[in-house]
Amino acid sequence: MTKLLITQSNYIPWKGYFDAINYADIFVLYDEMQYTRRDWRNRNKIKTAKGAQWLTIPVEVKGKFSQKINDTKISDPSWNKNHWETIRHAYSKAPFFSQYKAFFEALYLDCNEEYLSEINYRFLHAICELLEIKTQFKWSSEFELRGDKSEKLLNLCNDLNATCYSSGPAAKDYLDESLFQKAGINVQWLDYSGYPEYPQLFGDFDHGVSIIDLIFNAGYNARKYMKSF
Repeated sequence: MTKLLITQSNYIPWKGYFDAINYADIFVLYDEMQYTRRDWRNRNKIKTAKGAQWLTIPVEVKGKFSQKINDTKISDPSWNKNHWETIRHAYSKAPFFSQYKAFFEALYLDCNEEYLSEINYRFLHAICELLEIKTQFKWSSEFELRGDKSEKLLNLCNDLNATCYSSGPAAKDYLDESLFQKAGINVQWLDYSGYPEYPQLFGDFDHGVSIIDLIFNAGYNARKYMKSF
């Protein structure tokens, strides 16, 4: 059985996003979709001594409804240095910060990509390697997208000979599951509930922060606090 995950790229997303990747055999970055403001495409949260804080990559937005994610350019090239300094300050006392400091510092300071999709890919791929996730990455732009919303996803499954399509529960609002059933493709709805808590800095536990929080606080035990391993 070949499991396929198709979703937009996110910036340093939470652990559930990486579990979704790890459940799949092939992960298609679906960045030909419309860019949406105040979304996970270019921002995510970390924990700090002053509470949750957003890290947002500044981007150029030219049109309200026409700009694709993979056409979205960075507007301030110094974002990487600013983000790394914020992360370093927030997690310098985390148990495993010193172990992963060099890895993330290089990941940030060597990041010179011009487009948001390329930056997201850089971080997603590097963190997958760190977690030893072996899922194959592909871009939706490698394929001919055709049909309506559900048909596009189904056709990607057919193009990649997938027998199972993995999706988060939010897609239940729009996905026509019957199309997949007729094509002999099983739809796997991912369950993001029931995650165990790990030792976390700064007050009440928050599951919804970036996976870097888990890595700095749990280190080599990070995968024990995920569901797909």
